[in-house]
Amino acid sequence: MEKKEFRAESKRLLDLMINSIYTHKEIFLRELISNASDAIDKLYYKSLVDKDMDFSKEDFYISITRDTDDRVLTVTDTGIGMTREELEENLGVIAKSGSFAFKNENELTEEVDIIGQFGVGFYSAFMVADKVTVVSKAFGHDKAYKWESSGADGYTIEECHREDVGTDIILKLKENIEEENYDRFLEEYELRRIIKKYSDFIRYPIKMMVTKSRLKDGTENEYEDYTQEETINSMVPIWRRNKNELTEEDYENFYQEKRYGFDKPLRTIHFSVDGMMSYRSILYIPSKAPYDFYTKEYEKGLELYSSGVLIMDKCSELLPDYFSFVKGVVDSEDLSLNISREVLQHDRQLRLMGKKIEEKIKDELKDLLENEREKYEEFYKSFGNQLKFGVYKDFGMNRQALEDLLMFYSSKEGKLVTLEEYFNRMPEEQKYIYYASGDSIDRIDKLPQTELLKDKGYEILYFTDEIDEFSIKMLMNFKEKEFRSVSGGDLGLDSEEKTDEDREEIEDNKELFSSMKEILGDRIKEVRPSKRLKNHPVCLTSDGDLSIEMEKILKNLPNDAEIKADKILEINMGHEISHKLKDAFEKDKEKFKLYTDILYNQALLIEGLPLEDPVAFADNISKLM
Repeated sequence: MEKKEFRAESKRLLDLMINSIYTHKEIFLRELISNASDAIDKLYYKSLVDKDMDFSKEDFYISITRDTDDRVLTVTDTGIGMTREELEENLGVIAKSGSFAFKNENELTEEVDIIGQFGVGFYSAFMVADKVTVVSKAFGHDKAYKWESSGADGYTIEECHREDVGTDIILKLKENIEEENYDRFLEEYELRRIIKKYSDFIRYPIKMMVTKSRLKDGTENEYEDYTQEETINSMVPIWRRNKNELTEEDYENFYQEKRYGFDKPLRTIHFSVDGMMSYRSILYIPSKAPYDFYTKEYEKGLELYSSGVLIMDKCSELLPDYFSFVKGVVDSEDLSLNISREVLQHDRQLRLMGKKIEEKIKDELKDLLENEREKYEEFYKSFGNQLKFGVYKDFGMNRQALEDLLMFYSSKEGKLVTLEEYFNRMPEEQKYIYYASGDSIDRIDKLPQTELLKDKGYEILYFTDEIDEFSIKMLMNFKEKEFRSVSGGDLGLDSEEKTDEDREEIEDNKELFSSMKEILGDRIKEVRPSKRLKNHPVCLTSDGDLSIEMEKILKNLPNDAEIKADKILEINMGHEISHKLKDAFEKDKEKFKLYTDILYNQALLIEGLPLEDPVAFADNISKLM
């Protein structure tokens, strides 16, 4: 028995295979099962071409056997097998792929898809094994051969006995070390988990002896263990079946099996695409957000398969951030993978798939909004903020994809409405879409700044989430109607335009407003008479892009830069308090200062802003009383 050296810079390349290419050691089983599936595919293809070959589907399978005493794991297939020359070519030259050659030499039908194209997956076995033995008998040959290697030093090939066509890959597992427990690859539960995770949809049965329990004969409560061969994998993935064969229960069961959530999905999107990139997909829109959805720990992404073999647990490139709540799978036979089958080589493929997936999700959400409003509102309570964040992110680049899906509480309707619904109800003379921000609907409803607009019969959108106003600033307008805050400096109403009477009032009170501004200092930008107030004496508005609500939110962020809104103190000159204010200004400067301070603090309280000196405010109220 002659010992041979690996070719192709064997020691260095094999070391790379074992230590650098694969992220997780458990991947070795995925690779060996994929190679076994390839071997069966080749024999299956021959049986389709050669009608004299007597094979049935029951003849094709993969089996996993384990010997816990000797610490040996064996992967067996009933595939095409290898001759001595093929063992030498395929296993003696690292990165030489028999599957790739077979695929190029034969015009395969769509039913046969060879996935092991790089010839390195086999060597992942050395991540977990000290010695790897391959026993193989090729179809159409009488002799079997044994290939054996303990690593980069080389390998041996000798004739041996094997009754049937096929291949055994026998792994003598490494001894446990502090960093790695290799015994786990002999545990039934762990092997089942790995097979279900990576190879559940290999088209051939993956069989394994499993331990079960049963009542002992003649007893009522005494149990005994026994072993039984069981098919571990599902074989036919749900996404490859026709939609008309599947029920809602089938989709829900798959959702639960994949542990996408404990809820029931609101919608299922099952589709296939053929063209430059062919792929199949099942996507789920959940009804409830997972507990960690709005945390840094949450990872978005779809499960990505290549011909039924799991490539990535969470392929984030397939989903935009604003649809990160979507769960599901994508399976393609056209993916360009790197040699470890863990990373995609062409971002363009992902972009093509991602764009189509995004369109499908948006269409489904629009359909849900239009035809199942209650369900959409249920969805929106969980994920509306994510959509709004999508508008805000990237400087509003995604606004067109999302604006039709946004909803806000309406002052007129008393419920959530879309921007389209608001727009369609706008009176002809209304120039802007109005909104008001605050901690709650009840609080916003009582804001003095809303009085004038409500009197005119204009609808106001209530923003109660922190992201609302930030996203609207990026949206800027809807169907060319600009958004205006009820607390903004200019509401754009004809009634706000200054008449001669107004100008006279401003001139008459110029010194009063100037004195109030002097008392309040840089806490406000200006004091001026209000055109928006009717029943309330005072309110704060803002000048510029940064609103008072936005200031409140930014103040709560870590490392804030003390960003402040330019605040305007508006006084209702028609309110009886203004007469007392004028009187104090003319007769009692101390009382005027007291009134100014109280009115300013009243305005802060209305806005939900903290008082700068609550004790002083209480003392001033006492003095006034």
